[in-house]
Amino acid sequence: MSLEPYLLLAAALLAVGLYGALSQQSVVMLMMGLELMLNGVIVATGAFWFYVSADRPDGQVLVLVVVTAMAVEMAVGFAVTTAIFRSRDVDMVDSATDLKD
Repeated sequence: MSLEPYLLLAAALLAVGLYGALSQQSVVMLMMGLELMLNGVIVATGAFWFYVSADRPDGQVLVLVVVTAMAVEMAVGFAVTTAIFRSRDVDMVDSATDLKD
């Protein structure tokens, strides 16, 4: 199998995630869009690693580091979202703009 299907999948994930992140106002949907964009980057990174230097383990380590960072980021993001929702009963991005002050 060639590299192009993987890059097309990565581009599709990135495009869907970008659309979701820019068009949604719910915090959870925004985070899901960001997650899709990161998954697109991971697919592209894994595909490049496999086709460029499959015998070296550095590509696998990079993918594992990105997946771990993504999991931690999503856990913290969902914890903050749950805390905001419990304290204010708000789940929209525009309603929580006073957090930056």
